[in-house]
Amino acid sequence: MDVSPLHNAPQIVAPSPTSGSAEQQAENLQLVQAVHAINAAELYGEESELTFVLERRTRRATVRLVHRRTRQMIREIPADQVLSMAESVTSGY
Repeated sequence: MDVSPLHNAPQIVAPSPTSGSAEQQAENLQLVQAVHAINAAELYGEESELTFVLERRTRRATVRLVHRRTRQMIREIPADQVLSMAESVTSGY
């Protein structure tokens, strides 16, 4: 059996239902929904998108702005800023 690495695997990592407290899971879900809302509104243009990443070692949620085609990270964005942007998008500014 040939087992080769997945070089084109997506960067998005969904929160595991068994990881962290219920409060942390709720915050992560809210952050994932905010990322989806911002990406749908294309606030960062057609060439970039936000990705939600849950760091394995620290269990800390981060949001990264990445280039859609190359998947290269442009910058990390604080969670509170992402939630604020999503609120503006969903409330009609």
